[in-house]
Amino acid sequence: MIYSLTGKVVAVDQYGFAIQCSGIAFYCYSTMNTMKNIMKDSVATVYTYMNVREDAMELYGFSQMNELDAFKQLITVSGVGPKAGLAILSVLTPDKLALSIASGDVKAITQAQGVGAKIAQRVILELKNKFTAELTQEQSEIVSMAQTSAGSANTNEAIEALIMLGYSRSEAAVAVGKLDSSLPVEELIRLSLKSLI
Repeated sequence: MIYSLTGKVVAVDQYGFAIQCSGIAFYCYSTMNTMKNIMKDSVATVYTYMNVREDAMELYGFSQMNELDAFKQLITVSGVGPKAGLAILSVLTPDKLALSIASGDVKAITQAQGVGAKIAQRVILELKNKFTAELTQEQSEIVSMAQTSAGSANTNEAIEALIMLGYSRSEAAVAVGKLDSSLPVEELIRLSLKSLI
């Protein structure tokens, strides 16, 4: 298997990039997050995953090792193939994905193109234990703060209002969770929006 590639990026398109190593250009499918770090004619190192099927051999490239690790975890979930894995990691960084899984945030995962609620729920169910173990101390505190804040009626209302405004459940819960739950709903929403913008 190819662990990583280092070379000149000779082509970039909407699905990935080609990286030239020792005269051979390898095409790698990739995420939007990695594509932000890859520029044509620059020298880059990418960590790779090779997917071998009956009809094709495909290479996937990531600028960060933790993104490759998250991709490998995602494709172990039944119903999540490499394309869905790339779509999820295009809208969520590995850290945000871990937070979304730990807090059970289906909406954040369904922002990915072609990923519905059933797949998102399956991702959360099958990866919750794996990703929760990998959360940093700070992330664990955020998750528990978000879960605690879900208890009060005012915070619940504020979270639901923020979701209606387009924020994911984990983003809303984290923002509201940092505030005093005894505040009026309108105040919770106003202060949360300040921290989210």
